[in-house]
Amino acid sequence: MRKIFTICLMLAVSFQLSAQKLVVSGKVTDAEAGEGLPSVTVREKGTGNGVVTDLDGNFKIAISDSDAILIFSFIGMQTIEIPVNGRSTIDVQMQTDITQLGEVVVIGYGTTTTKDATGSLTAIDESDFNKGNIVTPENLLSGRVAGVNVSTGGAPGSGSTIRIRGGSSLSASNNPLIVINGLPIDENSVGGSRSVLSTINPNDIESFTILKDASATAIYGSRAANGVIMITTKQGTDDLKVSLDLQGGMSELPNKIDVFSAEEFRSLIEERLPDRVEDLGGANTDWQDEIYRQAYMYNANASVQGTFFDFLPARISVGRSDQEGIRLTSRFERNTVNLNMTPSLLNDNLKVNLNANYANEQNRFASGQEGNALIYDPTQPVYDPNSPFGGFFQYLSDTYDPNDDELNESDFLSLAPFNPVAELLQRRDVSDVNRFYGNLKLDYTMPFFPSLSATINTGIDYQRGEGSIKVSNQNPLAQNDGSIIGSESDYYNIRENRLFDFYLNYKEGFGNLNVDATAGYSYQIFELENYTSGEKLLDTEDTEPVTTIPTDVVLIGLFGRANFSYDGKYLLTLSFRNDASSRFLDEYRWGFFPAAAFAWQIKEEFLKEVNQISSLKLRLGYGVTGQQQIPGDEEVYLPIYRTSLPSSQYQFGNQAYTIGVPAFRNSNLKWEETTSYNIGLDYGLFNERFTGTVDYFIKETQDLFYNATIAEGSNFSNAGIQNLGDFTVKGLELAINTVVFSNSEGFNWDFNLNATTLNTEITRLAFDQDAFVGGIGGGTGGTVQIYRPGYDPYSFYVYKQLYDTNGDPIEGAYADLNGDNIINNDDKYIYHNATPKWNFGFLSNMSYGPLDFTFNIRANTGNYMYNNVNSARAQYDLITLNSNLSNIPTSVQNTGFVQTEDVILSDYYIEDASFLRMDNITLGYTFENLLVKNSSLRVSAGVQNVFTITNYSGLDPEVFGGIDNTIYPRARTYFLGANIRF
Repeated sequence: MRKIFTICLMLAVSFQLSAQKLVVSGKVTDAEAGEGLPSVTVREKGTGNGVVTDLDGNFKIAISDSDAILIFSFIGMQTIEIPVNGRSTIDVQMQTDITQLGEVVVIGYGTTTTKDATGSLTAIDESDFNKGNIVTPENLLSGRVAGVNVSTGGAPGSGSTIRIRGGSSLSASNNPLIVINGLPIDENSVGGSRSVLSTINPNDIESFTILKDASATAIYGSRAANGVIMITTKQGTDDLKVSLDLQGGMSELPNKIDVFSAEEFRSLIEERLPDRVEDLGGANTDWQDEIYRQAYMYNANASVQGTFFDFLPARISVGRSDQEGIRLTSRFERNTVNLNMTPSLLNDNLKVNLNANYANEQNRFASGQEGNALIYDPTQPVYDPNSPFGGFFQYLSDTYDPNDDELNESDFLSLAPFNPVAELLQRRDVSDVNRFYGNLKLDYTMPFFPSLSATINTGIDYQRGEGSIKVSNQNPLAQNDGSIIGSESDYYNIRENRLFDFYLNYKEGFGNLNVDATAGYSYQIFELENYTSGEKLLDTEDTEPVTTIPTDVVLIGLFGRANFSYDGKYLLTLSFRNDASSRFLDEYRWGFFPAAAFAWQIKEEFLKEVNQISSLKLRLGYGVTGQQQIPGDEEVYLPIYRTSLPSSQYQFGNQAYTIGVPAFRNSNLKWEETTSYNIGLDYGLFNERFTGTVDYFIKETQDLFYNATIAEGSNFSNAGIQNLGDFTVKGLELAINTVVFSNSEGFNWDFNLNATTLNTEITRLAFDQDAFVGGIGGGTGGTVQIYRPGYDPYSFYVYKQLYDTNGDPIEGAYADLNGDNIINNDDKYIYHNATPKWNFGFLSNMSYGPLDFTFNIRANTGNYMYNNVNSARAQYDLITLNSNLSNIPTSVQNTGFVQTEDVILSDYYIEDASFLRMDNITLGYTFENLLVKNSSLRVSAGVQNVFTITNYSGLDPEVFGGIDNTIYPRARTYFLGANIRF
């Protein structure tokens, strides 16, 4: 990269020096104040040639052509393009750019400006997105917005866990509501899809608006307790534009878990189990290397946008992504078509916005074989030509008869692990997902009353996923009867979401008072159908096909909002939403969600004469939002009976009769409600060269959905969802946007830094009872986390490890914390939690003429991880797993631990998982007018997942939830790209 940068820099300088012919000078002044403007960028259009004005606003620039065009730009001012026309002196007056101070942003059922916003929201557009190998939309946001955490898995096209201000629930959903062009989408993806966002092409997205506090989100009421992400896709433009974006790359595994190599394992067996040396093989196999590969990917997107037939602004785009996973056989493919039309009819009184999107997603899923790869004997080969299991080495039992052509379960060594490579190559798990989503929005302004407009918004999101899972008949997978005949099944899922909104908007000015009021009605229905064939190769009652159609979920809302602005200094927003959900019984069905926010433009009040402060606004917000997304797809207040063969059969004589088994029922279930308080400060300094926000917030959730036990005999189940508990999140968010240089001698540099700190606490649970969560593997299993009032919900609950005089842990030795001379569950204690104390994000954009250089970094501090890879595997007794020899992590040498059961819940395995990660680094060069006039070609190269600095001993410190028990590792990707514009 250093060589490329140097060559490109020399070329740029040589082009610039050879082309300079005419010198133009002049002065740039502020049109309102009449004073000279320093640091204004003066650039020759289409080149990297530029200068900045001095302290008095004077400039002098040598240009290559007397017909050149000069571009004058300055933060907070309108950019001006002036043809030279052979002149040697040009004086320029610049006007304040109101749009920069009042950039339009999308909010629920309308728009506002950043200047007039009263709630806590962040808007970023295409120029602010993360660059690099971006396959799914949420990764455009990762690390970019204070209070928003995005954690993405390693599988190709993998979904992400998105949290805004830490979520607000325990058992219910903590996912934000996602709204695409006014259509709220289902947070659940259809079967066979990677995630609900994997079918959306990031290249079609124009901007995100993240609504964070309840004063901004309450207009969405029942679904906004965890924040709202508004996605706006690209639309048509006045000028015709054609774009072609190409990207290709290669991915590889950046690191592995340290286990004993083949030679080290032989030495280990000779030392500890000399009588088992004869069971060692003669191979040298790194099983982690064998289940991974170098993977390749490409993205291709083409779009045409403009105004057609002189009245029809439109954009159409097509895209294709093809991404192999680094785990053998895994693959993600996506094809998309997007159409947007925004004509204005009836003398511009009727504005039409049509968005139509089609996506086809094809997947091959690869089962997680990391666990088998860690423990498989490294002295055994991957392939064995004499193996009856498809030529793959597998552990054979002593009773295996090579002359018997029919395989059965007894031929395989009981309880031995399967060959992980065979498990991947002999299993074909594929899916085909088709999705159509879009909406038609009609906005009509009354010609006889132009202050009033009516909007109808109808939308649909239809998803159908179908797939099949086939396992070879040469795989040791056994059927219920012990036969080895392979396996085959298929399925389909259908999810459909339909929307109808109608609302009125009134805008009017009364002297110094401006009013913007909205009121409306919303109806949304969610339908679901599931089918599974069952096991096709084994025809029994347990494998009959099953079709399920859960009860439809219907949401109805009445909403209103009024924005008042007085004298441009005092802003007040009042909103409400009255929501009904079919998930609740009639008497609990409706929830009322009010909100209020006030903003004060302090700059306009006291600081007009302070030129260093360009904007200063104080915000106060309050609101209530709701949660009705109960785990599962059925309404728990309904009396539901399930039939499940053979468990729901009654034997009468020689005949078995299917009966209905009643499900858990709670007719008293009601809304989970979150009340939020927010105080924020927005500021801009030195003509908006430095801008930022500071927000402090509190979220209090009451009537938590909680899966709790119930008294025996009071229901048909011993546990179910109830309203039991309270939860609180307190936090501070900081964001700074800085333009360090603005084309000073052709150099630009701006960066964004954001930071968030959270304090989450369970404040009440039913009967003050603890709940044990966080399931782990190893030993007899169990849990390692606890829900307890007064503590973070991701707190670890473990024994306090004792150490010898050398500082080494003593196996099975724990502190007797209650002093009763007995070590039992009463001696466990809460030790750290998985929630970071601070999240940081940093994005840097630099350019020098046609060169650009971008990178983004994220960091978490104060979070801890339970290393279940080591706690479940790094013990010497595990080198004999059942009857076969088994590998273990080399971290056992640090502890000397022998038995898993004695150490699995030691606090020794709770590790500091703070990290600093560079997600992307990209270098690009843009050629202007290379092919034809007004065209450009940008070529780029970069790396994704560049490095991670951490003290965590596991594979990756970023595992959501705080328990690391083998993951699909995040790949390191090297990519090249080309962006062509006409």
